[in-house]
Amino acid sequence: METAPPQTSSPSQHAAYTVHSESLEHFIRTIFKCLRRIDQRKWAHAYLSGLLVTPGKKSVRRIAAGISRDPSVVQSLRQFVSLSPWDFDDVMEEITRWVVQRRPEPVWSIGRAVLPKRGEKSVGVHRHFDLHSGRTLNCQLGLGAFLCVGAAQVPVDWCLHLPTTWTQDSDRRREARVPVSEHYRPMWAHALRLVDRLSARLDSPSSVVLADMSNEPDVGFLLRGLAKRRRNVVVAVPPHLAVLPVCEAAPAPVSARALVLAQSPETDVVPLPDGQQRVAGFQTSLVHLPSSAPGRSPGPPYRLFTETGPTLKSRRLWLTSLTHHTLGAVGEIAALTGGTTAVIDSLEQDFGLLDFEGRSYPGWYHHMALISAAYTFRCLHGVTAPPSRGSARQP
Repeated sequence: METAPPQTSSPSQHAAYTVHSESLEHFIRTIFKCLRRIDQRKWAHAYLSGLLVTPGKKSVRRIAAGISRDPSVVQSLRQFVSLSPWDFDDVMEEITRWVVQRRPEPVWSIGRAVLPKRGEKSVGVHRHFDLHSGRTLNCQLGLGAFLCVGAAQVPVDWCLHLPTTWTQDSDRRREARVPVSEHYRPMWAHALRLVDRLSARLDSPSSVVLADMSNEPDVGFLLRGLAKRRRNVVVAVPPHLAVLPVCEAAPAPVSARALVLAQSPETDVVPLPDGQQRVAGFQTSLVHLPSSAPGRSPGPPYRLFTETGPTLKSRRLWLTSLTHHTLGAVGEIAALTGGTTAVIDSLEQDFGLLDFEGRSYPGWYHHMALISAAYTFRCLHGVTAPPSRGSARQP
């Protein structure tokens, strides 16, 4: 049975937390009002407060030590995260509403989190070759959805990738408490799932989906799925993605890299977050994706582009449906993916993204909801107060 949570530490011990205690109290009451029981909401308060004030690694033991001297708090926090029945989706919907009141930009960014783990017990853990580091890791893979508020990006949803070694193993599923409804999905399907869930929460049909899928060989399925959903996209694609040049009468498929690097460079002005501008060079070509079935005509046109740089290795190839936008405008959107990566790094270093010690599927999602809430508060505290109901606008 869960016990009453401890009192938080004194102002002199944790000034960073107590300076904004009134704002934090309001935030926690709002985000966790969907939790049914009073004890759950109190432990959410304790855990979130601990994430904000605990330096270094955010293990449950360190969080508990940062907020109380009572040794029983460790077990109570573990129970709240891993065993207590509360809904991840409800909490993330409240976070989304909180962010929408701060008027996010019309860009939905999808980012990948690679979470190294020891052993084989953590839910979803498997051997994965990470293209960016060039190493094979024992890890979990998570995919997150982020909304942009000014120069900030905030996580509002997550999916955990479960490989077939987990979905087809009944013992593993039972021990990790994986729901019957969860089955294997490739990463592109997880990305579509995140877009569908955001679409259900937000009345924002014009929002652009931004994603780095440069290591996803089946990115074509994502692009076709988003086209069916009438979503505009700016997506980083693998260099060997097959594309069809628009300018040719009966084009043969060529690799994206070979086609775009054969184009003459051109320049455009890219706006910067601080209001400044920079002049950038681009190589670009209009393309179609090859039809997914013989005899069908190609789908909508895309602009394939890359920004010129010192080395080919550092240059991402991008595909966008915003064919009538300037290169500078789509380059500005593509640059936001660096911000998404920076947020994931911050979640790892400062908010305990890598520090979940439980093994269960519900526990993983609970942990992600809690660190997302902590990051949202820290990131958006001090942002302009929410507009009145009459003046609020959707992204």
